Amino acid sequence: MGDARGTGGEGGAAALDPLLIRTLQEVGAAATTVYLLRPGEEVLWLAVASRHLAEVLQPWGRVALTTPTPGTDAVVGNELIWVNGQEELARRYPRVALTLPYRFALAAAPITAGERRWGALVVLWSSHPPRLTRRERARIGEACTHIAELLQRAEESGRPIVPGAHPHQLPEPEARSAGPAEAIAAVDFAERLPQGAFALDVVGRMMFVNGTAAELLGRPRAELLGRMPWEALPWLDDPIYEDRYRAAVFSQQPVTFTARRPPDRLLEFELYPDSRGMSVCVTPTTSGGGEPIPDDGAAGGPSRVGAIYQLMHLAVTLAEAASVRDVFDLIAEQIGPAFGAQGLVLLLTEGSRLRIVGQRGYDPGALDVLDVTSPQAPTTPSQYVLVNGVPAFFSSPEPLERIYPGITRITGKSAWAYLPLKVSGRPVGCCILSYTEPHFFPEEERTLLTSLAGLLAQALDRARHFDAKQELAHSLQESLLPTVLPTVDGLEVAARYVPATTGLDIGGDFYDLIPLDATTSAAVIGDVQGHNVTAAALMGQVRTAVHAFAAAGAPPGRVLAHTNRLLTDLGRDLFTSCLYVHLDLKTRTACLASAGHPAPLLRRARGRVDTLEIEPGLLLGIEPDVEYPTVEVSLPPDAVLTLYTDGLVETSDTDLDDSIAHLAGALAEARYDSIEELADILLGDRRRAGPLGDDIALLLLNVR
Repeated sequence: MGDARGTGGEGGAAALDPLLIRTLQEVGAAATTVYLLRPGEEVLWLAVASRHLAEVLQPWGRVALTTPTPGTDAVVGNELIWVNGQEELARRYPRVALTLPYRFALAAAPITAGERRWGALVVLWSSHPPRLTRRERARIGEACTHIAELLQRAEESGRPIVPGAHPHQLPEPEARSAGPAEAIAAVDFAERLPQGAFALDVVGRMMFVNGTAAELLGRPRAELLGRMPWEALPWLDDPIYEDRYRAAVFSQQPVTFTARRPPDRLLEFELYPDSRGMSVCVTPTTSGGGEPIPDDGAAGGPSRVGAIYQLMHLAVTLAEAASVRDVFDLIAEQIGPAFGAQGLVLLLTEGSRLRIVGQRGYDPGALDVLDVTSPQAPTTPSQYVLVNGVPAFFSSPEPLERIYPGITRITGKSAWAYLPLKVSGRPVGCCILSYTEPHFFPEEERTLLTSLAGLLAQALDRARHFDAKQELAHSLQESLLPTVLPTVDGLEVAARYVPATTGLDIGGDFYDLIPLDATTSAAVIGDVQGHNVTAAALMGQVRTAVHAFAAAGAPPGRVLAHTNRLLTDLGRDLFTSCLYVHLDLKTRTACLASAGHPAPLLRRARGRVDTLEIEPGLLLGIEPDVEYPTVEVSLPPDAVLTLYTDGLVETSDTDLDDSIAHLAGALAEARYDSIEELADILLGDRRRAGPLGDDIALLLLNVR
């Protein structure tokens, strides 16, 4: 069943088996998984899993590094992540806790070699004291080192270990073999027990059933052996019972539940798991034993709890997808592979037409037939299902060819699921999953895909609104910031605006360059409080006011004072920091005034950097009558005056003064041929410090 491809030694990922088994034994853990990065991808693939976890972890078969999980955090942060139980898991990783609601502790550690990131090793315990011991940390670290070495050797040999569509299942240590006489004695022992007893293998199939159990379950042994309990016994076909089974599998702890065998007989099931399977005792009872008993008929549908957990996982994941691109990537990376599909097309309604917004597994030209107009007059299956609102499943080419001749030849596929996407009766689009070979869609899968279509429709509807807001934000931002700064003889200028990585992509950071006469210009930079349309609109008003007062010939302190008076008169509840610079290109001097703005930096020709100490006045918009002191500095040849907003220096874990000193150091050490290149160097240095928590505006001025 293993499918981690590449060979790196005999058997590909199986080469890791001895090392992983030894690690489990040394740290006393119940299970392990190995996630690997494929070359060129920022996605962790489940490459190896303990056999009893392979199915349970199916929704987590591929995890983008941007998804918060213990494994991804271990890889990104290059550190061991310890989670001591379900409560901590729910607090730190709620999405993981929602889809794996079981008792366990885990450690996730990065598999690295030098600068190379290979993936993560995850080790799980059914229970564990609150802290890892030094010995356990050391053993896990040693295991990661050895795994990295093995992966490196495999790659250098030309036979890399690459994760495949399904994880390699870690074999269990060999069980003690019983001789014929001992085996017969064991069967006789089980048959003499007053209670029912049966054994499940690692995937849940009944491999032994004693006579009492067969009688209590109401089926001959021949109808039970080789089948899962919820398949052989309709009254156990309920998610709540399979969930109890999964809880025992994942936690490796005993679990008890009570079920009603129709019409009214209560049976208590006691599950005793280990890594090789499960022993189950079943006895008659007169109470629910503390476990809820489903109402009669509650199980009646075909749903499997595994499918429900998968749907829960996808629901949570879809809730985190912001843009239409995010939703499509999620479908392509998780949903398509989860259903074994080789092709995917996502179409959205756009006015009177269906437009393809993403596809995988097709030649681009093959999809022209799907990018169509007028869904009100169906000419393709995607239009038909959208008009009728009912999914269509084609298990083989023939039925579709009879309705839409030629479509199978054009698309090159042999089975399809067409899922209409509607929200409150309003069409949003259509999702098409396709298969290169005929594919039978059982009722359970059709039910799950139909439910999934509803989740996709809601996610896409939210994503379209998000994209529309983003487009509005970009348009507003571009209209309020100068598209091109004016050219001024004798002055070299570089400007950058970078939005924060979180929140609505619009803010109040601004900059401007204002020619005043043949030898003087003004430069201004500022930051309006907030990240919303109101902040952006106020930023536009500040820019306009500064322009007007500067053009009227007011000195720097008066420009800020007049602008401040205007803002207080407007009665806005947002405040603004601002730095105004009057440049005299003839005398090579700058006169500066500040309204609570970070101090500018001056880089001299030989690399020395000075922080220009300006007495900052009050932020604009707080008090109406405020004076703003000015300071005059000389600008030596090839000096660069650096104006910036606080997003360039603020990080969550560094003191502001230290951050400004770091910026000064980066400015001093920079080697560049133009200040455009210098601007990119400074922004690159900030990005390496961590995610942006605020917008950045940067304005560099060089008086030649």
